[in-house]
Amino acid sequence: MDIEYVRPSEIEKRSFEIISRELKDRGIALDERYAPVIKRCIHTTADFDYADTLVFSKDALDVFKSLIVNGAAIVTDTNMALSGINKKELEKYGCSIHCFMADDDIADEAVKRGVTRASVSMEKAMTMDKPVIFVIGNAPTALITLRESYDRGYRPAFIVGVPVGFVNVEAAKELIINSDIDHVINRGRKGGSNVAAAICNALLYMMRDGLI
Repeated sequence: MDIEYVRPSEIEKRSFEIISRELKDRGIALDERYAPVIKRCIHTTADFDYADTLVFSKDALDVFKSLIVNGAAIVTDTNMALSGINKKELEKYGCSIHCFMADDDIADEAVKRGVTRASVSMEKAMTMDKPVIFVIGNAPTALITLRESYDRGYRPAFIVGVPVGFVNVEAAKELIINSDIDHVINRGRKGGSNVAAAICNALLYMMRDGLI
């Protein structure tokens, strides 16, 4: 294979051109409403399965936009996702972003109760005095806790749910899909903190570019 010279400033653009071409070659026609999100997930992972497995609740794009422009908080389940989400875009709207996973009180409470730090982190997030967008890239127990709390009356404002792995991952995702919580979920075992951040960034860039 020949090396293709691409200017550093053009690498991302060229990558998306390749993704669009390969989608066409595979006979995959994306819903234009969601194409920027799906393509960014593919760009992040080089995995075209996201064209088939990414699930959006009704009006997900508009709901996410409304939450952001009204200054919602974002809470992630990993510091990796926290690092990957574009802070400059969030600052435009006065949105805060948090990850409680490394907090001492979270670790102590998790050990005391014999539950995951992700579960306790979600509980802490639920006490915030503003709507919360939950961005989950690692822990299915975070999604399970959110669904259990929803069943008891708490309403998550929005969930980006793409935990990766094998134990309870698929079932936890289906718990959110089979609810009326607004969401973007990736069905199956695939996902990760990088994918969670990519979805948030794709939505923020769509807002920036007037696509939603």
